[in-house]
Amino acid sequence: MQVESVFEWLGQVIGAVIRFVVDGLSWLFNMFTHAGGNFVDGLSRTLGMDTSIVSIIALIVGLMLLYSAIRAFMRASIIMGIIWLFLGLWLLSWIIH
Repeated sequence: MQVESVFEWLGQVIGAVIRFVVDGLSWLFNMFTHAGGNFVDGLSRTLGMDTSIVSIIALIVGLMLLYSAIRAFMRASIIMGIIWLFLGLWLLSWIIH
């Protein structure tokens, strides 16, 4: 009888440790999710755009196009710089209200 209580106690201890780890990870990931949501809400509210994933992807692509324009201008490629600049500004003006 005493052996059964030892294994029951061991099972409860292992279960409590697993529960503690799962609750801690859940809290951590919920905190990251909440912080990310607040960041996206603040960014979209400041820029005046929607909070959809398509708008966020379009913002990232638009910024990448502007970065490509800056790199093209630094390489003294004026025509490609102007093309990248106009494409980036066009995309950003499409999503920012």
